[in-house]
Amino acid sequence: MLHILKCSWLMPSAWALVISAAIATPAIAEEMTGDAVPAMPQTVEESPFASEREAVIWRQDELKELERLLRQLRFDIVNNQDAREAAPRLAILEEKATQAHFLPAFIAGTHGRGSDARPEIWEEWADFAAGFSDLEQKVATLVDAAEQEDYRAATRAFSDVGLSCKSCHRAYRYN
Repeated sequence: MLHILKCSWLMPSAWALVISAAIATPAIAEEMTGDAVPAMPQTVEESPFASEREAVIWRQDELKELERLLRQLRFDIVNNQDAREAAPRLAILEEKATQAHFLPAFIAGTHGRGSDARPEIWEEWADFAAGFSDLEQKVATLVDAAEQEDYRAATRAFSDVGLSCKSCHRAYRYN
């Protein structure tokens, strides 16, 4: 049941991407499990996407969805102090706010027209990838605090998640 709650937001096309990512990019998935910097997809063929444009649109949509999710979690955790209500959204956040979820969509050179990404992403790949590692750690701290119903710690952790997002946006995204 929890798995259904965690993933029910996915549309059929997103499911196809998730499945194809698991099948088409085993090398990327393997590299993301260790401490090594995940490989940067150099071409569309090294990614789960049919085109560079599809990858750009997907990552923009997913990042916007992450922002919406964080707004909902702020309401649940900070405003209402309701960890139970937040639990399904926290599970989704934990699943989505990861290197494994996002980095395959950053195919080398997919910046410019129609993208908010700065070219520094690909020039500073290790630092960019580390930003997602930092985000994963901050999200884990948030989840732990919420599960313990320590709302003071959860509020601090929520703020840290936001700062992690903002620091990456400042360096790697056109506003």
